Amino acid sequence: MGWWQNLRQRCATCSRITLGAGVLAVTLAISFVMLTAGAYGLAWTNTEQFCIGGHEMRENVYAEFKGTIHDKNRSGVRATCANCHVPHEPLALIMRKMAASFEVWGHLTGKIDTKEKFEKNRYEMAVKEWTRMKKNGSQECRNCHHFEAMEPEKQTERARSSHEKARAEGTACIDCHFGIAHQEPDGPGPREIKVAK
Repeated sequence: MGWWQNLRQRCATCSRITLGAGVLAVTLAISFVMLTAGAYGLAWTNTEQFCIGGHEMRENVYAEFKGTIHDKNRSGVRATCANCHVPHEPLALIMRKMAASFEVWGHLTGKIDTKEKFEKNRYEMAVKEWTRMKKNGSQECRNCHHFEAMEPEKQTERARSSHEKARAEGTACIDCHFGIAHQEPDGPGPREIKVAK
């Protein structure tokens, strides 16, 4: 405790400006370390390796994702878990990460640790994700897919008509485009889910 006594004696003879500058410097240093660690943590939890670190995701939804259009395609553009399941906007991203921290509890308690438990809870998990995507207008989809960048003349008549209608009505992408990266669960789809935006 000698260093603490030494610091207290020095501070007792410091001017208020020196003391204030010292407190400010220590506060900034701690803030920088915490901000850096937080940013690193957010980036790390967005990696595919983190997402499939538990066997629940690796053996179920990740196995289903492999070989889909979002995994392999002629352009070589590949979506990872975070591209579709984590908002890119800072505030929405933080809110999603906070909500996801409660999902860790399910991992720790073994809620979906077997194929049977996973299948039993698949519809509930899908509805939760569909509801989130409907509330934000499928923002994660629209981070990559833009109506303005589409070439309607290269789409089928049905797709063109559906996209025009969706654009006019503000329909969420997930209402039509679901079950494309993961198995579609039994039960009503996202169109039947009513949410207040």
